[in-house]
Amino acid sequence: MEQEDIEKDLNGLAEQSKGLDLSPAEFDDFFKSLANYSSDFLKDTHKGLAYKETQDKGLGIRSIPIPEKGARNPDELLEHYKKHVEDAGLNPASGGHLAYIPGGGVPVSAFGDFIAAITNRYSGVFFANPGAVRMENLLVEWMAKELGFGDCYGNLSSGGSIANLIAITAARDAHGVEAEGIRKAVIYLTEQAHHSIQKAIRICGLAPAVLRYIPVDEAFRMNSVLLEKQILKDKADGLNPFLLVSSMGTTDTGGIDPIEELDKHCKEHGLWHHIDAAYGGFFLMLEQFSYLKKTIAQVDSMTVDPHKGLFLPYGLGTVLVRNKKALKESHYYLANYMQDTLSALEEESPADYSPELTKHFRGMRMWLALQYYGTDVFRACLEEKLLLTTYFYQKVENLGFVRGPEPELSVCIYRFVPESGDANQFNMDLVEAVRIDGRVFLSSTSINGVIWLRLAVLAFRTKKATIDLCLQVLEEKVKMLQS
Repeated sequence: MEQEDIEKDLNGLAEQSKGLDLSPAEFDDFFKSLANYSSDFLKDTHKGLAYKETQDKGLGIRSIPIPEKGARNPDELLEHYKKHVEDAGLNPASGGHLAYIPGGGVPVSAFGDFIAAITNRYSGVFFANPGAVRMENLLVEWMAKELGFGDCYGNLSSGGSIANLIAITAARDAHGVEAEGIRKAVIYLTEQAHHSIQKAIRICGLAPAVLRYIPVDEAFRMNSVLLEKQILKDKADGLNPFLLVSSMGTTDTGGIDPIEELDKHCKEHGLWHHIDAAYGGFFLMLEQFSYLKKTIAQVDSMTVDPHKGLFLPYGLGTVLVRNKKALKESHYYLANYMQDTLSALEEESPADYSPELTKHFRGMRMWLALQYYGTDVFRACLEEKLLLTTYFYQKVENLGFVRGPEPELSVCIYRFVPESGDANQFNMDLVEAVRIDGRVFLSSTSINGVIWLRLAVLAFRTKKATIDLCLQVLEEKVKMLQS
């Protein structure tokens, strides 16, 4: 093309492409629409359903084509979102979300995400944004200190799954588990381990390794005596025990493995000890769990999820690893085009300790919430969730339910055994009836072929009135199914 033609085309494209920006008036109008929508949602979420069954299950969103010319009407677009996304299925912002491990969603964190996105700051490499990197490193250091882990390095990940993957990869490389040695490598866990552990093992190439599922006690916690016996046997058989994954807060039952005893075996036999504390880790902020910190200060790695125990929005996990060298050697890579980033390096770059190079500036949602609220309100909320679970555990037996182990954290299991018929099917029917009702949302699990219902109390909006409503709904549905 001739230079004159290039300039002419550029002028036309510049005029067209500037439409991606917003004028001050357009921005104000859009922000007002967002503010009104968000305000209405927060007003209604206290009285709305925890689960809403819709006929099309969100299918209507597919009937709205991506346009060649934009709609430019925020109210219309938000109405589509409300109808096809917000109004269908589970409402994780509801205090009635008592299933799985509830997320959080404290509003101030959303403002942090907005600021991070509108300024589009990059927190992966120190050179690109020193302040953002310092903030995320500061948050990792704060968590390590607050939870008793101590000196380490870590990373703000998208959640516990990636955090577990990062830790297990570092353990693999620190122990030199490679190629021909993988089939003799041994990993110890229990059937209660979160399935992200098995996924991480497979993704990082350890699928051929020997997985030893250590039996659990009556409270579904790893049996430390049987663990040591298995380690000794595996060594005698010429295998290479190298990794133990224990849990602080299993998803099924909220159980805490005997990590002090388990860590002694790891130290004696040279195993890397990883604690999956994605759910339960932040309960270490409470005095009653301080006894665990002596052991926490010695383990090799730990996963915690601020989007669980700190009630932040989905998409924020953390991995803490004591062996910085192993962590970096597993994840560091310098591309030629990144060579300029080495010119100014006063703190470590998160991208060097994670599979992610490009990532959202996740730290802002956490930093803003901690600064705005202070830690005391988070401690109070965690304490409240423990007491609400104990309250439910004591009350549900009065309705004729069989209870599982006494809860250690904020999860408990229970089931109803009818006088006749299949108890497993009855409990599956019961959880389905509660889901359709929608006022609260519960889940079930299967342990050794037995169906249990689960109560998981971690949504920050869950209060005593919510638990009373849950008990009422359970009583109603049991009577309905028995009639």
